[in-house]
Amino acid sequence: MRVLVTGGTGFIGSETVIKLIENKYEVVIVDNLSNSKEAVLDRIETITGVRPTFYKVDCCDYEAFRGVFEKEKFEAVIHFAGLKAVGESVVKPIEYYANNLGSTSNLLLLMKEFGVKSIVFSSSATVYGIPKRVPLFEDDPVLSATNPYGETKVMIERILEDACAADKNLNAALLRYFNPIGAHPSGLLGEDPNGIPNNLMPYITQVAIGKRDHLRIWGNTYPTPDGTGVRDYIHVVDLAEGHVATLKKLVTNPGLVVYNLGTGKGTSVLEMVNAFEKATGVKIPYTIEEPRPGDVAANYANCDKAAKELGWKAKYDIFDACRDAYNFQQKNPNGI
Repeated sequence: MRVLVTGGTGFIGSETVIKLIENKYEVVIVDNLSNSKEAVLDRIETITGVRPTFYKVDCCDYEAFRGVFEKEKFEAVIHFAGLKAVGESVVKPIEYYANNLGSTSNLLLLMKEFGVKSIVFSSSATVYGIPKRVPLFEDDPVLSATNPYGETKVMIERILEDACAADKNLNAALLRYFNPIGAHPSGLLGEDPNGIPNNLMPYITQVAIGKRDHLRIWGNTYPTPDGTGVRDYIHVVDLAEGHVATLKKLVTNPGLVVYNLGTGKGTSVLEMVNAFEKATGVKIPYTIEEPRPGDVAANYANCDKAAKELGWKAKYDIFDACRDAYNFQQKNPNGI
């Protein structure tokens, strides 16, 4: 099967490309490299022995994107491309709506024109908004997210629901994943943010190698066991495996399907700091800051549906993820 992966040089995209290649899929990557580097392709090739076909194209550029569809023939798409920082989306909402909705509508129009009938969409746990209870189940209401980034995910889910209702031959999987952490065990690939990290793990690893003085923890007065935010942290390799399992599901023509991809367990920020110190032996100094706008107190998944229908379950724990993330950071102190 030949698969288009948009955003395939990013953190989750590149790990998924590796798993696709290992499972004998042919991969074509489209990425504008706004939050990733072309050197990722060299590292994918080093790990797998295969260099995926690559187009430096912005999915928002309809004509350039259409050119890729004219050259290549796809049987499925995994759609990662998009802006993804919660805090930045609060400051730049228009840019987030234009980019994330524009790129997705272009993709769906091209899929329709060229007869591509399967899409796996990189959604997010943010679609659940402020949870009334945890863990979260796939049939919990999706009403409104707490930030513009999350709202783009809510809107794209609705677009895909409508598209599947209109075209009974279209198969779409909405993968609501929680907080990806870790890195490829080789240390060749991992989370490589531009500037100050928005996510917890790369911030911790940059403190661990002395690149930053201390970790800033956003809030310690949430209604959680230690007052810090609780999230479901999933190893990125587990997440990548989940995408391969989902592609196999779409071959059965299920129409629209929704899955949570997480570990099913919540971990607080302070628990993560302690786990990192235990896994690596490195002390992480931190300060407590004001809570960030758009953050929720606790967010973790029930993943029974993915286990039952996809045969997928997270294998790695937070200690594995801490070790692998630190290994990547040590080998790539200035990123890829």
